Amino acid sequence: MTFPITIHHNPACGTSRNVLEIITAAGYSPVVIDYITEGWTRPQLLGLFAAANLTPRQALRVSKTPAESLGLTQPDITDDQLLDAMVAHPILVNRPIVCTPKGVRLCRPSEAVLDLLDQLPPGPFAKEDGELLIDAKGNRLV
Repeated sequence: MTFPITIHHNPACGTSRNVLEIITAAGYSPVVIDYITEGWTRPQLLGLFAAANLTPRQALRVSKTPAESLGLTQPDITDDQLLDAMVAHPILVNRPIVCTPKGVRLCRPSEAVLDLLDQLPPGPFAKEDGELLIDAKGNRLV
């Protein structure tokens, strides 16, 4: 397909794996960036967050990360401090972030990716917790 898709992916994350599965089941061949391995740059994060209409605080992943132990959940932590921490510790960025011609979005929950696609995967299709996203007739349910 010529519809370009990039997914900033963490292969250890069930939601990220499910979003990637939705994209590929729909017939796309996305560019997959394992940001845990490749890391982030400050300009890259600023661009992604601006395009997705997110602040660094909104994009901060607290669960299963060192965010609390690093003091990043305190209300006086600035966006600059959060960005510095995200560059130093890529796991702090919530995932997955998907970029398509339809926009950029943090796809959590995983069904958020459906709004970014030109075509949906054939049904039935469920997300990682078993909730049905697309029925057997190809109708979107969420």
